[in-house]
Amino acid sequence: MKKLFAEFFGTYWLVFGGCGSALFAAGFPELGIGFAGVSLAFGLTVLTMAYAVGHISGAHFNPAVSIGLWAGGRFSAKDLIPYIIAQCIGALAAAGTLFIIWSGKAGNAIDNTKAGAFASNGFGAFSPDGYSMSSAFIAEFVLTLFFLLVILGASDKCANTNFCGIAIGLALTLIHLISIPITNTSVNPARSLSQAIFAGGEPLSQVWLFWAAPILGAIVAGIIYKTLLQNNENQ
Repeated sequence: MKKLFAEFFGTYWLVFGGCGSALFAAGFPELGIGFAGVSLAFGLTVLTMAYAVGHISGAHFNPAVSIGLWAGGRFSAKDLIPYIIAQCIGALAAAGTLFIIWSGKAGNAIDNTKAGAFASNGFGAFSPDGYSMSSAFIAEFVLTLFFLLVILGASDKCANTNFCGIAIGLALTLIHLISIPITNTSVNPARSLSQAIFAGGEPLSQVWLFWAAPILGAIVAGIIYKTLLQNNENQ
């Protein structure tokens, strides 16, 4: 249960900090943090919680990460579903908190006819810069694949794991710097689901892609690392 609570709080912090920065600080007149600030916020949420609870649960905070670690032989299949449930509940709780805060300002309303509604992910007309479904799928697949390669490599027994959280946090920052204009950046099915549920409409109908592409990318990364990169003699 401690592991599941760690995943709940870690995922909550990721969604609250990352999506919260997009909702409240990114577009603030003249002083907004913009894409770079939102990217850094997502990276900082993972970095901080990796050191806070990583020793308890492994600091997945993302169903794709759990699945990728399982594919790479680093995570038990029996823990997979409980972890994913805890992550999704944490993400939904964070989105609910954000919604309560968001609703406290007069005139704030979620317009789910526009891209990025309530920090949701999307493609086509719901991509921030109009990228197609295929472009969105490829971006999410490739970026999740490399995110998992970083995680698997940085957390390897042969690596200096003292800096694991920094490498992973910076990788997530870079991922957001690349892909916010494409999909508003997911690489995390729980994060996508939580925002889409509150946005509703087309963002919710498109959420399938932000489960399928990251999970497939994570599985491929796990297989690649296990078969091509891992030093099995030292495992």
